[in-house]
Amino acid sequence: MSLCLPQSDASDLQANRAPQAWIASPLVDLTLIIGPAFLITAAVFAFPAFFAPDNSIPLWLWGVLILGVDVAHVYATLFRTYLSVTPAKTSQALLIGLPLACWLCGAALYAMDGLLFWRALTYLAVFHFIRQQYGFMAIYARTENQAFRAWRGLDAMLIYLTMLYPLVDWHVRLPRAFNWFVEGDFLTGLPLDWLHWVGMLYAVVGVAYVIKELILSVRAQQFQWPKNLLILGTALSWYLGIVHFNGDLIFTATNVISHGIPYMALVWLTNRAELRSMPAQAQPPKRIRFAALFQWAGISVYLLVLWLLAWVEEGAWDGFIWREHGPLFALAHWAPFAALPHVGAPAILIWLVPLLALPQATHYLLDGFIWRLK
Repeated sequence: MSLCLPQSDASDLQANRAPQAWIASPLVDLTLIIGPAFLITAAVFAFPAFFAPDNSIPLWLWGVLILGVDVAHVYATLFRTYLSVTPAKTSQALLIGLPLACWLCGAALYAMDGLLFWRALTYLAVFHFIRQQYGFMAIYARTENQAFRAWRGLDAMLIYLTMLYPLVDWHVRLPRAFNWFVEGDFLTGLPLDWLHWVGMLYAVVGVAYVIKELILSVRAQQFQWPKNLLILGTALSWYLGIVHFNGDLIFTATNVISHGIPYMALVWLTNRAELRSMPAQAQPPKRIRFAALFQWAGISVYLLVLWLLAWVEEGAWDGFIWREHGPLFALAHWAPFAALPHVGAPAILIWLVPLLALPQATHYLLDGFIWRLK
């Protein structure tokens, strides 16, 4: 693959040097958005005994990763939609109709086959995870000059391949020691040849991207740190969590931390920026009470709200369906969710399981609408 860069005068590139496209600041972005992927990668190598592939997830860590990050980040979507602190950017018809459609479609899939429902939800989740990383890359590339923008297609190919290659590897090497949601949620039978071809494409695109970035960065006398660190962090966390290791703990930690923490941070930072740019009289009166959550003093309350909602949802799952993590959902000597009836009747599960999964399904789909920012 030859790389023929567009001809442009180096002085023009330097004169139009773009600022680094941080969302908030280098410190905040490196800590909350770019940093989590690198931090969990470093932790895996720093504590190999703890992250051994055959280690199971202890109860307390399941609470931190799944309840405190994975499920909690889903509810951050509320503050961009139903509880938006700024004028709504999403139509009420969509906010009402989409969850209803998700529930009915989920019930129809579950009625046909429970595994079919979980597979549909799994691939929807995978699509959402991939698109989030592409979205972050697009945000970090938003200030690039025209010479860089001419190669946005190559950038997109690379960020997609950093995740598609591990996913293809996952499919061709089933069964694995971990699942996305439930056992058997990924389709089987993908030919091994696919991994070789996707791997070759990944290598070619990666080399072309590095050459492109080096040439244009030298000519512009500037290197776009946030975009390139985001791509590198994504590649590291997905490769280690899926390809290099075959452990439930490592996959869960790398997958959840590199995805959930940046999303919660992005919602908080976006709302904070919009509130600060909006005159007080223009803020919706019914939503003004949430504005305090998006000040530095309110960040702990913001997280507490998300954790509480996640705790209630997972408590319902545990009480009605799984019965696996009861101690996490007990308050002192009171275990409210343990009193819920364990549901095994298919006629009830058809409606109950899609209802419990509704926050996730709605989050995956709404996310495609609420980040259409200029």
